[in-house]
Amino acid sequence: MYSVVCEREKIPSSFSSLAGREEISMAMYKPIKEQEGDNGNTNKTLKSNGEGGHADDDDDDDEVVGDNKSFILPTHSKQQHEAQRQKRQRLVSLDVFRGLTVALMILVDNAGGALPAINHSPWNGLTLADVVMPFFLFIVGVSLGLTYKKLSCKAVATGKAILRTLKLLIIGLFLQGGFLHGLNDLTYGVDMNQIRWMGILQRIAIGYLVGAMCEIWLKGGNHVTSGLSMLRKYQFQWAAVLVLVTIYLSLLYGLHVPDWEYQIPAAAASSTPKIFPVKCGVRGDTGPACNANGMIDRTVLGIRHLYRKPIYARTKPCSINSPDYGPLPPDAPSWCQAPFDPEGLLSSVMAIVTCLVGLHYGHIIVHFKEHKDRTLHWMVPSTCFLVLGLVLDLLGMHVNKALYTFSYMCVTAGAAGIVFTGIYLLVDVCGCRWPTLVLEWMGMHALMIFILATTNVLPVVVQGFYWKQPGNDSLKLIGIGR
Repeated sequence: MYSVVCEREKIPSSFSSLAGREEISMAMYKPIKEQEGDNGNTNKTLKSNGEGGHADDDDDDDEVVGDNKSFILPTHSKQQHEAQRQKRQRLVSLDVFRGLTVALMILVDNAGGALPAINHSPWNGLTLADVVMPFFLFIVGVSLGLTYKKLSCKAVATGKAILRTLKLLIIGLFLQGGFLHGLNDLTYGVDMNQIRWMGILQRIAIGYLVGAMCEIWLKGGNHVTSGLSMLRKYQFQWAAVLVLVTIYLSLLYGLHVPDWEYQIPAAAASSTPKIFPVKCGVRGDTGPACNANGMIDRTVLGIRHLYRKPIYARTKPCSINSPDYGPLPPDAPSWCQAPFDPEGLLSSVMAIVTCLVGLHYGHIIVHFKEHKDRTLHWMVPSTCFLVLGLVLDLLGMHVNKALYTFSYMCVTAGAAGIVFTGIYLLVDVCGCRWPTLVLEWMGMHALMIFILATTNVLPVVVQGFYWKQPGNDSLKLIGIGR
């Protein structure tokens, strides 16, 4: 058997070419002996759709175009052929999984109030809404494994990763920092003394940055031929996971949480704000009032910069309509109205681990080309994570989204791996794409849909145009007046 090597001859930059390169070339093919790729597999299956489109050292990317022949093919024909081949071999399951996560987010945001079973759990426990964030982080990690599978310059890749992180942080601050005031309030702007620093996109940005740095700098150079050799190649990334888990557990269960207090502004500007003391003086507590997550956020970020509608306000001690929001019971504890950020600093440490777990699943796509190999290497860790998380929950380390506990990370990462594997078998192996076309489109435009869906940008824009007074807007024109 013979394969093909493509040698490119650069022409002066006055000529333009594809992919932003100012060159044209002729592809010269010379027969050489074919080399086997990972695991000795010479027959190809689906390839990844990484952002950079780089080839991996472990990939057998050569194609046979003829036996014992040397000939010259115009570059544009080769490029068209490559574009068609990549489009044909795109890993659709990545987009479908991302689109499914966006669809779940829209569903729980709009129907969660009417269906408490799918709304966020008030504290301990797991619902459909609670898997959305880890699913986002998981697919970010998978994508990173494909984007950075081969690098020409680590410093340039680092700079680009930092730039993307800053973009996500800025967008997140604008969308969830309090700048937009809501559907029925056509005002905007935020007091910098009360801006919310953390949020969904901010957490994704942190996970993306750490995952990218691990993939750029903590990757070995050995050839992958098995699951064990892949673990050796990425042993420093797994060491980083161990360090992060150790830091999280040490702080969550080791920090002493003293008594603290908060205040709620009075309705009248001239009135004195009401102060609520909270008694703690404990260590290792994972309840709503005295956990280390909240203490770290109050100390580092400041209590005025935290989310002001805490999830535990829906618990039975804090709401007569539990598990929904409602009036306070007569004997409600003092902490029920205290700000608490579900995307806080300490919980984000464990969120990074979810991203790194997804990175491992991306490595499997890069190094294993057969469907059965990928499925096996995905399902084994997914099942282990899921079982481990459930066992830890039974032993007292409760599954808790607000704290992003280790058991919660295990259960949601395992669930994400199982769902991703199922989607891969459905759309990429069986070729059943038509039922998932909408999800695929949503996955390819996830950020745009996220902005429109989670921050009410579209309704605000629609209601932002009115005649003479805010009540006479376009919604009232079509009979949906407020």
